[in-house]
Amino acid sequence: MNTTPLYRQLANHYLDAIRSGTLKTGERFPSIRLMMEKHAVSLSTAVQICRELEDYGVLEARPRSGNYIRQPDTPARPAPLALPPPLDAEAYVGIHQQVSSVLKASQRATIKVNFASAYCAPQLYPLKTLQDNMLRTLRQDPHLLDTAGSTCGHIALRNILARRALTTKTHLTAERIVITNGATEAINLALRAVTRPGDTVAVESPTFYGLLQILESLNLRVLEVPASPHSGINLLALEQLLLGPERIKALIVIPNLHNPLGSIMPDANKARLVQLCAGHDTVLIEDDTYGDLVETEHPLSTLKHWDRTDSLIYCASLNKTLAPGVRLGWISAGKWHERVEMLKHTQSHGCEALSQLAVSAYMGTPSYERYLRRLRKTLTLQRQHMSEAIQRYFPQGTSVTNPRGGTLLWVELPREYSSMALFHEALKVGILISPGDIFSNARRFGHFVRIGCGAPYSPRIDEALRTLGQMLKRPS
Repeated sequence: MNTTPLYRQLANHYLDAIRSGTLKTGERFPSIRLMMEKHAVSLSTAVQICRELEDYGVLEARPRSGNYIRQPDTPARPAPLALPPPLDAEAYVGIHQQVSSVLKASQRATIKVNFASAYCAPQLYPLKTLQDNMLRTLRQDPHLLDTAGSTCGHIALRNILARRALTTKTHLTAERIVITNGATEAINLALRAVTRPGDTVAVESPTFYGLLQILESLNLRVLEVPASPHSGINLLALEQLLLGPERIKALIVIPNLHNPLGSIMPDANKARLVQLCAGHDTVLIEDDTYGDLVETEHPLSTLKHWDRTDSLIYCASLNKTLAPGVRLGWISAGKWHERVEMLKHTQSHGCEALSQLAVSAYMGTPSYERYLRRLRKTLTLQRQHMSEAIQRYFPQGTSVTNPRGGTLLWVELPREYSSMALFHEALKVGILISPGDIFSNARRFGHFVRIGCGAPYSPRIDEALRTLGQMLKRPS
């Protein structure tokens, strides 16, 4: 009996046809409807066939035109991850309990090597400069600590953020930016502004587990949309869900350096995504926390760049790029600005001014851009070393993503392995990892692991990865 999922059997069928030349580069690929009729499969199976071929780099979606055969990527390109079967269009619950159990177990253990963190090592951040700026700021204005900050945040920082956004082809108005306590508060405010308990919110699958916790805490229904390390959220699957009976009130995406996939959406996909959401009256919420960590000559465009109706909500943070202890994020909510401002005042009032002034004094200098360039190059080397060690020590059949920036690798183990079991075993010897199950309500990523690469590669890290590999190779 063939245990290979049907969608993968059919994807392999088409892959053989492409490689043999039966289907040629530039030809139009059969439509979703035609595949459903031809193979007597469901909509979700037909969509997954296309997604599988996209991941292999042989299929591309053209807006309003369909799918076309493209020239396969060169053999030097890392093999794409074989992602799980399509998700049913249902709401799931219970992620809060699962994530909480993982976090509590982590807090009780003595951690020697932390692969679960998405932050950089402390020595990579400009901490001394920020400390000096804070002391200088306090000397210049000793009354900062006895004065309440404004609800929207200090205008100096908001001006800096608006000017920096121009490099990503994004137009933000300083007066309509609200400074928040990290991206977590920004996402909370966005969701509270546009949804009510019981509404359905779509997310990429997998996605950051903290987002799933936020959605559950707000009593929102979660609809997971398949995403891939190659191009992010699957637009064909999303479009079918938007056409379905379930009203999707909002969609939250991480288009640049997705957590945990590391994917970057192509510009054509970004434009189409914004258009899709606007056409279906679905509020698009963009999380751009990792955009500044992309290793590229020219900054990537944001989804906000493609927003023509002022209906997209843009959220970002400095926690990963500047300093974990500086809890500064921001939200530009477009036409929902007044409501977000009111919710911010109700929820936490204004953020303290000292860190905002110290950060804006640094971000307004050329030193900040030089720092970012150094950080990106350092992280590229660290990811490379980590990826090579994982391939060296982990079981045959392990696949690793190859993101263009950031601190994260998404690792697929052979299907017979459980990342949750590895999490508990590794914790006994002081090694902390992020098991794949916490990145989805659907429990479909049980053989995936997110590995953080924020620390410079060292013999200690190498030994920890070797230990994980030995654990995986032991008989169960």
